[in-house]
Order: sequence, then structure tokens, then C-alpha cells
Amino acid sequence: MADRMHVRRSRGMLSGVLLVLLGIWGGLIPFVGPVFGYAFTPNISWDFTWGRFWLEILPSAATVLSGLLLIGSANRPVSMFAGWLGALSGAWFVVGETLSMLWNGGAPAAGVPAGTSSTLIAMEQIGFFLGLGAVILFLSSVALGRVSVVGVTDLREPVENSDRGTTTGRTTDDEGVTRTTTTDDRYHETRAAS
Repeated sequence: MADRMHVRRSRGMLSGVLLVLLGIWGGLIPFVGPVFGYAFTPNISWDFTWGRFWLEILPSAATVLSGLLLIGSANRPVSMFAGWLGALSGAWFVVGETLSMLWNGGAPAAGVPAGTSSTLIAMEQIGFFLGLGAVILFLSSVALGRVSVVGVTDLREPVENSDRGTTTGRTTDDEGVTRTTTTDDRYHETRAAS
């Protein structure tokens, strides 16, 4: 049972690194974007608003935490929690701006795109909320799928062969076949009694 709780760190490593980078982007772009003309109103650099806090800073912090947990954890439940946290953060980026109109008098709490052309407005929507959230949701879902599967290597039991001093691994598949693998790649199959 202990092997089922263990997951290799490499399973969530790439998704974790990408989630950290996307979380940093989502948390910093509302504050540094106005310098480059890429912003939502108020388009003032380093201007804190509660809309930015609830719709950008908080989900970005949760995304970074999710990525760090995926990078550092070898515990399956912790890694699965990280995947769900990232998925919820991505979903909040996608729907949060629209839902904020419910508590902000019909106007989006994050403001409106400050772009002057329809192309720039679309790019602001994608880069601040919709596209960012979709990519975070996708990466979190991939990580969640990878860490939730118990692979054959996760179930391998190390066994010491005392007469030759070699280490072997035993695995049992769904059909009741037990394979014992030695370090020199030989294996032995035995059928479980039915």
C-alpha cells in the first residue's frame, strides 16, 4: 500500500515548472503590462485594486503553489491536490472575470481591456484571463492524470537475492502473473493459484 502513495517526482516536474512560470506571468502582468501598453483599466503600473487581487493575484499564487507542489512532492495525494488546485486556478482565470460582474454592479472587477484596436483587445483578454486559464487548466489536468495512475514501476518491490547478492524486482499484473526481474534483465514468471 505504501508504494501506491509514492509517485516519482518526474511525473509532475514539467507541468509544475510550466505552472510556476504561468502563475508568475498571471500575477505580474497586471502590474507591469501597462508599461508596454498591454493592460486592463486602470492601466497604471503597480496599481493595486481588489479586482486584481481576486481575479489575478490570488489565482496566480494558487497556480505557483500548485506548480511548486508538483515539482517537489513524491506523495501521490499531495501531487493530486496540487493538480486539482492548479485546475481550479485555471478555471477561475477563465470564468472569474465574467462572474465578478455579479458582485461588482454589472461591470467586470478587473476592468476592461485598455487596447485601442480589436486585435490588442483580443490579445489582452487571452493573455490576462481566457488563454492563460485554459493553458493552466490543461497543464494541471495532464499532471493530475499522470500522478493519479499507479504504474508498474510504482508497484515494484525490491527483493535482495542472498545467494548471488543481486537485487531483483517483483511485479504482479492484473492477470495474476508475477514477474521477477533481476539486475541482469532476466525474469521468471509464475501464475498465481486460482
